[in-house]
Amino acid sequence: MRLEVKRVSGRAEAAIRGGFTMTRSPGHGFFITVAGLVCLLILASCVTKEVSRPSPRPAKVALVLGSGAARGFAHIGVLKVLESNRVPLHVIVGSSAGSFIGSLYAYGYNAFQLQKMSFSLEKGDLIDLTVPDNGFIKGEKLEEYVNRMLDNTPLERLRIPFHAVATDIQKGEEVAFGRGNTGTAVRASCAIPGVFRPVKIDGRIYVDGGVVSPVPVEAARRLGADVVIAVDISSGISKRAPESTIETILQSVDIMHSRISGAQLAKADVVIRPAVADIAASDFGRRHDAVLEGEKAANAELPRIMALMERLRQEGRIGQ
Repeated sequence: MRLEVKRVSGRAEAAIRGGFTMTRSPGHGFFITVAGLVCLLILASCVTKEVSRPSPRPAKVALVLGSGAARGFAHIGVLKVLESNRVPLHVIVGSSAGSFIGSLYAYGYNAFQLQKMSFSLEKGDLIDLTVPDNGFIKGEKLEEYVNRMLDNTPLERLRIPFHAVATDIQKGEEVAFGRGNTGTAVRASCAIPGVFRPVKIDGRIYVDGGVVSPVPVEAARRLGADVVIAVDISSGISKRAPESTIETILQSVDIMHSRISGAQLAKADVVIRPAVADIAASDFGRRHDAVLEGEKAANAELPRIMALMERLRQEGRIGQ
């Protein structure tokens, strides 16, 4: 019996031997069979893909500095505590006295420089009395002082974003100035009705921001603040009897501020309340006491503030 041997192709030979075989094709080296490729694809499909997660949105911490005339020096004490504990501030919003202190800090003066400046400040540096005509004080000196100390830097170019809150007296609405002449905006924010002359900006008439927002927390929220630290220097009424027309007006404004500030303060994350009720709104002589009270009140709220900052760090929303 004769056995017939037939030559089979490389592909057929692979099929006969089956499975994972290497076959030699004329003119080509070894290559992986279709079965092997299928297995590799199956294995590749089982590899877990790394899912990229978006970075956490950076948090915005706002400091809101309230109205209070000479009591506003307490804001410097608060800033000293926040600065020494490296609390980040991404925006500052100020009303009346708060806009004055806030603008200087936003420009770049540190809290200790502000304290030194405040102790050398005289009423004559800011107050320009005039014949009463819609106000006893023109406000030009205040505007000039701010612009001089800020080297005429406009609001939009300050180191920390800053907004000065004033009241549009023709509409009864709050306006937060974030662009333009810083001195003019602060002057408008500080224009206490009956004491300072109203300020005209772009055809509108503005008076003190405290008329509608003694502590403008809502303005800070509209500006995107995630955390609001508010400083309320309007709480408490001085028991001292006013001795002049200006003192009577200022004390009346204090009463108004203390009554209308509650709604906005409820929307703040932390409220710092310096004990300055016994400091008259016109009493520049007690600025040192006001600074000390600001420090005390800020230190009392510091644990809450630092807890908030730590939470934001854990979330990756502020730097270490």
